[in-house]
Amino acid sequence: MASKASILIIYTGGTIGMIKSEETGSLVPFNFENLLKYIPLLKNYDAEISSLSFEPPVDSSNINPEAWIQLTAIIEENYDKYDGFVILHGSDTMAYTASALSFMLENLSKPVILTGSQLPIGLLRTDGRENLIVALEIACAKKDGKPIVPEVCIYFENMLFRGNRTHKFNAENFKAFISSNYPPLAEVGVHIKYNHQLIRQPQINFLIPHTKLNNNIALLKLYPGMNKKVVDAILNTEGLKAIVLETFGSGNAPTDKWFIDCLKNAIQNDIVILNVTQCKGGSVELGKYETSELLKEIGVLGGGDITTEAAITKLMYLLGHELKKKEIEKLLPISLRGELSEE
Repeated sequence: MASKASILIIYTGGTIGMIKSEETGSLVPFNFENLLKYIPLLKNYDAEISSLSFEPPVDSSNINPEAWIQLTAIIEENYDKYDGFVILHGSDTMAYTASALSFMLENLSKPVILTGSQLPIGLLRTDGRENLIVALEIACAKKDGKPIVPEVCIYFENMLFRGNRTHKFNAENFKAFISSNYPPLAEVGVHIKYNHQLIRQPQINFLIPHTKLNNNIALLKLYPGMNKKVVDAILNTEGLKAIVLETFGSGNAPTDKWFIDCLKNAIQNDIVILNVTQCKGGSVELGKYETSELLKEIGVLGGGDITTEAAITKLMYLLGHELKKKEIEKLLPISLRGELSEE
């Protein structure tokens, strides 16, 4: 008889872990040692479930690279003890955390499933109970003795997505996340239907954790009427190493000489500029239109169909390795963890 799967729940903070205080009536984080009180069905769950919590819990708006390093350290420390990990996290920055962890957990061979909720778990109508129960089931799932989904994923409202392909698109609907450029890894109804051909499998069963990140990065989102002083201020930020340039459509930008010159000077000063689209779906194709040809000529890199969240965290990861600019530019168009579609 096969032994029970063992899962570690890591609560970072966020809506899912809130209950109404009996004293004040306000929402406060609950003790995950009392998990069975709120989800009694877990008593009959065919898995050994342990939990730990950030102290204090962190609202997802305050999540930062230090939290990602802490999560990586927790997973590394407990990697041999558990079959999978479920991270409970606020939804606002969940896609950033999932993207970051995908790069930081190299050769991952066990499920790391992030989930949360739009309503606190202590409320009767919460979506948190189902999200947590299904995330646990996916984290436990094996085929031929191996985990079915050895990836960093986001599970929310009946859909399992690759974490670094996902972004939050709705602040109040239970269906809060979408993955525009990559199909779901699983769809949940009466049965969990895994899209096995889409799931990445590790080439080496030997986790390599990375805990060095460099956040000297800026996000420059283009808009009509953008001011030169604003662009100059961003591009001349002290210590800046890279820019994620959010452009229009398939990578298009203004052709004003001052704007092109600003970007050109930044590139000549060893700043990496990665072009991603503001659109929630689709891909950057530098040179497709005249309005992106100049960007290509001065050395702006095309980000393909990568999300802004994955672009930012991938740059933090690569810069953290203290690679030379040419090495970073060589790695950016390559899919390291399934974060973009390669031609």
